[in-house]
Amino acid sequence: MKIMFMRSVLCLLVLTVIAPIVLYTDTLGEYFTYASNKELAEEASSFKFGDLGPLNLLPQESSSKLKESHELVYLDNSTESNTDVQHSSSTGSARVNRQLTGEVGQEGISSASLNLSDGGKQPLDENVIRQVINEPSRIQTRIQQRSSKERDSSRDPDVIHRTGVNEEGVLLNSSGFSKKQRRQHSTQLSGTNSRENVKVVAAKLDNHVVIPDARVLQLKDQLIRARIYLSLAATRTNSHFIRELRLRIKEVQKVLGEATKDSDLPRSAADKLKAMEQTLLKGKQIVDDCGSVVKKLRAMLHSVEEQLRVQRKQALFLTHLTAKTIPKGLHCLPLRLSRDYFSLNLSQKQFPHMEKLEDPNLYHYALFSDNVLAAAVVVNSTIIHARDTSRHVFHIVTDRLNYAAMRMWFIANPPGKATIQVQNVEEFTWLNSSYSPVLKQLGSASMIDYYFRNRRADSDPNMKYRNPKYLSIMNHLRFYLPEIFPKLDKILFLDDDIVVQKDLSGLWFLDLKGKVIGVVETCGESFHRFDRYLNFSNPLISKTFNPRACGWAFGLNIFDLNAWRKQNITQIYHKWQNLNQDRQLWKLGTLPPGLITFWNQTYSLDKSWHVLGLGYNPNVPQKDIERAAVIHYNGNLKPWLEISIPKYKNYWSKYVDYDQVYLHECNISP
Repeated sequence: MKIMFMRSVLCLLVLTVIAPIVLYTDTLGEYFTYASNKELAEEASSFKFGDLGPLNLLPQESSSKLKESHELVYLDNSTESNTDVQHSSSTGSARVNRQLTGEVGQEGISSASLNLSDGGKQPLDENVIRQVINEPSRIQTRIQQRSSKERDSSRDPDVIHRTGVNEEGVLLNSSGFSKKQRRQHSTQLSGTNSRENVKVVAAKLDNHVVIPDARVLQLKDQLIRARIYLSLAATRTNSHFIRELRLRIKEVQKVLGEATKDSDLPRSAADKLKAMEQTLLKGKQIVDDCGSVVKKLRAMLHSVEEQLRVQRKQALFLTHLTAKTIPKGLHCLPLRLSRDYFSLNLSQKQFPHMEKLEDPNLYHYALFSDNVLAAAVVVNSTIIHARDTSRHVFHIVTDRLNYAAMRMWFIANPPGKATIQVQNVEEFTWLNSSYSPVLKQLGSASMIDYYFRNRRADSDPNMKYRNPKYLSIMNHLRFYLPEIFPKLDKILFLDDDIVVQKDLSGLWFLDLKGKVIGVVETCGESFHRFDRYLNFSNPLISKTFNPRACGWAFGLNIFDLNAWRKQNITQIYHKWQNLNQDRQLWKLGTLPPGLITFWNQTYSLDKSWHVLGLGYNPNVPQKDIERAAVIHYNGNLKPWLEISIPKYKNYWSKYVDYDQVYLHECNISP
């Protein structure tokens, strides 16, 4: 019994005391550590990376092997190299120790190599990747890898694993945690393809922002600096330097010429640039006072700004002057037409279909113009897009000088089945100064003095209103439509600087809801509201109208003449014209009195009917132009002038027959 008890005690002692001691000896500890590490490495080699980046699960290395510099960029390729080496061993027990070691040069250049356990050192490649990091504290870890669907699929060699450095100089892995003894990345580069990929990545990292045409800008900058040195008192006393500097200025100006980009410069540009820079350095040594240079630069800047202001005023004046003048071809055209018109007999001077002129069931247009070619484009573009040209009637009113020419043009170029009527405004005997206040004002001494008194362009704040069109009654005929067409119910008013792009017959079927005029509102921008046209400091204006009311434009307007007569619109127009004799309510023009006369009498049309701005705005949206029924060249840049906006001119010129004999005789071409 005692023997059995002793055996039980010995067994317990072995299990509780001796076994733990044996199990935790160095020999067994190394065995289990080796086995676990080997198993861990095998598991890491078969791990598939997703979007979260690589895991640095590699055998632990001694600290003596991990001598790495800060601010390095490592190339992280496929982890398959671990698997490949392990499977290539015949015994299956070869152990791979991979380590990226490198020496950092002046620009942080690292070279990597692959170390095997048998002591041999096999160079990986010249995978040099440069990166200059100016502020290590701002470095962020970025991981760029692509996931693979199969374990044995190849990895992209262009993926770069960037390792950051914290404030203590400790390298951080992809997750941002310090790994002082586990900072190794699996790498695999093979053949020339890997070498080329590394070079591409290195080139991208070394790519710096390059200013385009930097040499041209530098040459211009040198000229500015050179002119400063020429004007400073300290350098003017040095005759040798001044001669040299003037010579360099001539050389640079000759090289620069009209060049706007580096490719326009000659080969000698680089030498001239260096020579000028050396001369400027001499000037810098002579003038060591930066304050005088700054003052001179400020004076030059102020002078340039003043010159720019003057040039802008002159350009504005010349633009208005060009808009007022008549091109030689357009002056020749009515002369040629008038000559041929007076050679016709009476029967040849008549237009057909005169019985349609007063038929209220047809589509009637009112066009008031003294420009033959412009009127021709309006009629041609309307007829081309009309569904039934026989139902369209054009009433053209012109002045005495262009009456014969206008008639001759449409006799020589009949508009198909459409009806044409040309009238002379001088024949409207009822339209005189005793009836029309505007006619009385246009003939007043103050108005004539305003238009014809000689004054400097830069002293006239209202130069744009000094246009001869405001002196012509032709511009005010739109306010007398019921008197001009007493037997018509509706009429469509068109300006002579428009182009029709769609059939307009639908406008006659619109219900204006009792309003007098159909308009396209233009209040999308702030300067198209009432306060931009009328003087709201005058109580007559401020008490009657809303300064933020939406403006609109003439150019395409459908008029209900019956509603006009019922509302007595012409008398309202006369009333406000009499109140504005001294031009205190609005300046000259027809839009301000139109806004007043038709106040609360407008019916808003869809914006696609009438698109404006082609005579002053180069940024009218292309889609708006293409879907518009009518495009309007309002502004000074008319399409028949050389100053027109080039990209809009074709919309107008395609309706001009430049093969017409009269245009050839007057040298009118696109």
